[in-house]
Amino acid sequence: MSTSRAAVEAVVTGIGVVAPTGIGTEAHWQSVVAGKSGIGRISRFDPTPYPVRLAGQVPGFLAREQVPSRLIPQTDHWTHMALAAAAAALEDARVDPAGFDDYDMAVVTASSSGGTEFGQHEMERLYLNGPSWVSAYQSIAWFYAATTGQVSIRHGMRGPCGVICSEQAGGIDAFGQARRLIRLGSRLVVSGGTDAPLCPYGLVAQLSNGRLSRVDDQARAYLPFDAHASGHVPGEGGAMLIVESAESASARGAGGGYGTIAGYAAGFDPPPGSSRPPVLRRTMERALEDAGCPPSEVDVVFADAAGVAEEDLAEARAITEVFGPRGVPVTAPKTLTGRLYGGGASLDIATALLALRDGLIPYTAGPDTLAPGCDIDLVTGRPRELPLRTALVLARGYGGFTAALVLRAPDPASPSRADPGEDKGGTG
Repeated sequence: MSTSRAAVEAVVTGIGVVAPTGIGTEAHWQSVVAGKSGIGRISRFDPTPYPVRLAGQVPGFLAREQVPSRLIPQTDHWTHMALAAAAAALEDARVDPAGFDDYDMAVVTASSSGGTEFGQHEMERLYLNGPSWVSAYQSIAWFYAATTGQVSIRHGMRGPCGVICSEQAGGIDAFGQARRLIRLGSRLVVSGGTDAPLCPYGLVAQLSNGRLSRVDDQARAYLPFDAHASGHVPGEGGAMLIVESAESASARGAGGGYGTIAGYAAGFDPPPGSSRPPVLRRTMERALEDAGCPPSEVDVVFADAAGVAEEDLAEARAITEVFGPRGVPVTAPKTLTGRLYGGGASLDIATALLALRDGLIPYTAGPDTLAPGCDIDLVTGRPRELPLRTALVLARGYGGFTAALVLRAPDPASPSRADPGEDKGGTG
């Protein structure tokens, strides 16, 4: 393995999206740019008895059209969406896994709740009919690593595999681990995350933290940084991306892909009541240091945007401490999808890379009155056109998980991913 800096850079060469804003990268991006919301009344079950009835659901997703039929009864809805997104990302990257050595390809995904719906159904069978009615696949379908395992098996990827369980921060932490694996010698890592917590069992589990919005108006239910913030709307789906070593991507003509993972850091908040401050500011600073990037070079921040007043204020203050009051454009397009937990930050990373590609900051739909103390330049009302080179993506998971990722646009002098070489697979 080469030890040169160029050889260990990690670039993103493919994106696959399955989200409330659409199935497919461009469908998602067009919805985000247009401010088209995927939030509506829950239809996967009757939400009438519950205090939360709105969610971001993936429209028109049919597992039988996206996943091999034999896998459908073996896996949860969350894994179905990840398998579809991973296949789309590989296609987008123009990667044929058969052209790679099996052990050069790795898989790292994020999951917050595993196979919630699958587990609920099997518990119903257990209590209604007895243990002999429980599917043997319950032993694997609920498990957090099920998606990683199924993606690995389907595409013959036998390199290092793992799963990150750090709630909403997991979508960033997975990419931190993907970059680490690239630096350790893997040529390609399928990374990202999805989640599917929209079943009665999953919804009740989320209600326990008191952070779900109970507002029934889909336009006003999720208003991060707003004076009327009332919590967040849950959602399903996410994104899977292809991370490659710059050397490997260049060798097969993929150029700089969508961009480079330039910096990463993670932290964990002190316990409630501690005199120590939250770690978000320091996590941002460490990610920027890792990227060799001063704050002045960051063009846009994709915020975590909890939608909970005290959490929003803490995030806004951390951003202000690093960049200055209104010192950098901030956006949170997740108001169109709800918070997707393990899939949320992965989708934010995909959206940030598309923003870098098109020089367009998507706006945050919903908020119109910044809460006192939130002295940030929140992009609202319409997208903002700017030359974009560097994006900072933030995520915080319930319980204190915190992560930050710095993304850089490809060098303009590098070959475009739209102009790949003739070799679309690996170079052996």
